[in-house]
Amino acid sequence: MSPQDTCFIGVDVGTGSARAGVFDANGKLLGSAAHAIAMNRPKPDFVEQDSENIWQSVCQSVRDALKKSAVAPEKIAAIGFDATCSLVIRDQDNRPLGVTPGGADNWDVIVWMDHRAVREAEECTATGSRVLEFIGGTMSPEMEMPKLMWLKRHNKPAWDKMGAAYDLADFLSFRATGSNARSCCTVTCKWTYLAHQDEPWDRDFLSVIGMEDLNDKINMHDPALAVGERIGTLDAQGAADLGLTTDCVVGAGLIDAHAGALGTLGEYLDGNLDQHFAMIAGTSTCHMALSKEPRFIKGIWGPYFGAIAPGLWLNEGGQSATGALLDHVVAMHPFSNGMGRDAHKLAGEKLLPLMADTTDLAPRLHVLPDFHGNRSPLADPEALGVISGLTLDQSEESFLKLYWATACAIAYGTRHIIDALNDTGYDITHIHLSGGHTASKVLVKLYADVTGCHVVMSDCEEPVLLGSAMLAAGALDADGGLARAARQMAGKETLHAPDETAKADHDRRYAIFHQMHAHRQALDAMSNPGAKHG
Repeated sequence: MSPQDTCFIGVDVGTGSARAGVFDANGKLLGSAAHAIAMNRPKPDFVEQDSENIWQSVCQSVRDALKKSAVAPEKIAAIGFDATCSLVIRDQDNRPLGVTPGGADNWDVIVWMDHRAVREAEECTATGSRVLEFIGGTMSPEMEMPKLMWLKRHNKPAWDKMGAAYDLADFLSFRATGSNARSCCTVTCKWTYLAHQDEPWDRDFLSVIGMEDLNDKINMHDPALAVGERIGTLDAQGAADLGLTTDCVVGAGLIDAHAGALGTLGEYLDGNLDQHFAMIAGTSTCHMALSKEPRFIKGIWGPYFGAIAPGLWLNEGGQSATGALLDHVVAMHPFSNGMGRDAHKLAGEKLLPLMADTTDLAPRLHVLPDFHGNRSPLADPEALGVISGLTLDQSEESFLKLYWATACAIAYGTRHIIDALNDTGYDITHIHLSGGHTASKVLVKLYADVTGCHVVMSDCEEPVLLGSAMLAAGALDADGGLARAARQMAGKETLHAPDETAKADHDRRYAIFHQMHAHRQALDAMSNPGAKHG
């Protein structure tokens, strides 16, 4: 196969759908497709999925993307997978194993945003273990170790039957190849695996939390592979399912947000990264900063070694509810009730001209966006949201002001994270934005105006898929590896500069944002004197 004929597939499994894209060797998207995946919410804070349903959606997406691209299956040289950091549980015959007592076995995935393991996460934090230094000092219930602890304690029958557990991206590569290999990205970011050490597992920590049997239960005994390292080729079943050939190579995958970071920062992997910051924003938002040396930042996950690219350290911030918070505001306001997605469209159309004339649309209306906890930099999963300044007004104007104030609050949360990064050695001047928020001109403008950074968007319409295609290409490049493949496939960029005239108003509102954090913490202390909130 000549280089100009070589094509790659990137697969992205998000919270609600599986997507696939076919790319040529220069990163041009030739065709893409998506299929929904099912969700189960059996109890408050419990969110589950079906791994077989996910795999079927992946396979259908790949087949449909191939058809749209008009690329023959034999021209697909490699495929890469990314997925949410959800936990897949399988039995000793690698069949689905239900994660909730009394639930059906097909619901074998604890979704990333499931918060059933809050208490177990708190116990992990209370150990004071050295592994906590590499996750910002606080264990999140969205990570895999507390979820595994919960299973062992609260679903012992399933734990006893368990034969393997995977981060979702690793499960997809397993279904594709039959290989049990794990990616450095998944286990380093979500499993307390210390990839920079000769002995990556902290046995003392595992013993303290009652997880001495971890490696046997998850069926992982070999070192994790570098991102984009060749796992192997599709096995016969994987090739048949995906509609590809057994010559197709599979590279070690990524968490979905990390694929977005690779897709937008790929061309900078060999350069000065301190000024560049990837933001993958959709239902939730992840913030990714790369450096050549480890930086320890309270409330920011990492530093993770090799989590996006070999040899580089990652610091990762996040907001658990951003797009989801705007959806919530739309659903709760009487004016927009029943409008669905049209409410977001209306808000965008109405707000942009208002924002051009006035830099503070609601001087007394302020929102604290922690409706699903604060992932970074406070690392408080039990933090609560606040809206200050409501009246009885139910008009369109009232809705628009609340929508705008909520969008501002989301941007202030990003600024809060950037401040924490810049206090420890970064100098962020460019936000490389990908995900659903790129479609919102309101959010793009606010991210620039609030942070004072240039917002950079790839001309590739699917940068997360591009990141997975890059790791696929890296698996074929034995010499240049991931860095060369990413540089080759990187797309052109569009910059959005901040409006300096908005700075004073946003600085004032940002100061109020910090005051609201302090006030909420004081109220929490009065309401429950024994509780600890960031």
